[in-house]
Amino acid sequence: MLLHPVVNLHLIDRRERILLQKRSASKHTWPHCWDTAVGGHIGYGEQPDEALVREADEELGLHDFNPIFLGTHVYENQRERELVALYAAIVQELPEHYGSEVEELRWWTYDEIAKAPKSEFTPAFLEEFGRISGQLLALL
Repeated sequence: MLLHPVVNLHLIDRRERILLQKRSASKHTWPHCWDTAVGGHIGYGEQPDEALVREADEELGLHDFNPIFLGTHVYENQRERELVALYAAIVQELPEHYGSEVEELRWWTYDEIAKAPKSEFTPAFLEEFGRISGQLLALL
C-alpha cells in the first residue's frame, strides 16, 4: 500500500472537552461515525500547515485558530496507509457552519468517549486519541 500524507486537527476547549465531527452518510468509509474534528489529504505540492488551514475551512468554516504541531505518525488499516501530520488547537465555541462531509458536531468529555461503544467512533480516531489524549490536556 502506498503511504499518503494527511493532516488531522484535534480541537479542545478549556472545559477539557474535545470537539468531534460525525461523518456524513456520503462518506465511503465510516459513515455516521464520530471522528477527529478536522482531517484530510495533503495535496501535491502543499505543505501540511497549508492543508490544515484549507481543511479547517472546508470542513468547519474555521479560520480563527492557533494550531500546535504535535508530531507525525503512520496509521494503517486494510484500505490505506497514511502519514499523519497531527495538530491541536484550543477553541471555545462550536463552528457555526460546516461542510457537506460533516453530519454533526459535538463536544465530548474524555469520560463520555471512554464509556461510549467503540463502534460509534472511527478506528483511526480511537487509536490517535489514545496516543495523544494526555498531550491535549497538557495544552490547557
